[in-house]
Amino acid sequence: MSDTALTHISHPEGVVPSDGYTHLVTGPGRLAAVAGQMPFAPDGSLVGAGDPEAQARQVFTNMRGVLAAAGAGFGDVIKLTYYVVDAAHIPAVLAVRDEFIDTTRPPASTVVQVAALYRPDLLLEVDALALVPPAAGPAR
Repeated sequence: MSDTALTHISHPEGVVPSDGYTHLVTGPGRLAAVAGQMPFAPDGSLVGAGDPEAQARQVFTNMRGVLAAAGAGFGDVIKLTYYVVDAAHIPAVLAVRDEFIDTTRPPASTVVQVAALYRPDLLLEVDALALVPPAAGPAR
């Protein structure tokens, strides 16, 4: 598969523009790889300093926007990977996740506690894989 077969969406509507990565890459087969989403508002400001629930809500809000850019939604997500700086935050993060996904059909998941994220005020980052419906087309 050549790079011309892929669609890169770096600036989905309502999500802070990326810096050195693409928020979403999709191509033939309709697999969508969603970059790690962080708790930034569309203007780039941090949401929920010190509050894992507020940060998780912004992360999943951002992910919703990125998925929509591919013509997908949380029902299309097949894999979520969570990176948290404190495992004690996992219950709050998963409670927020449950507001966004169908809890009767949750995606595959991996949770990793990390020593730090790229900024000390970040408590979590979440990335995803989704299978985009064949009829959906990515925004350009």
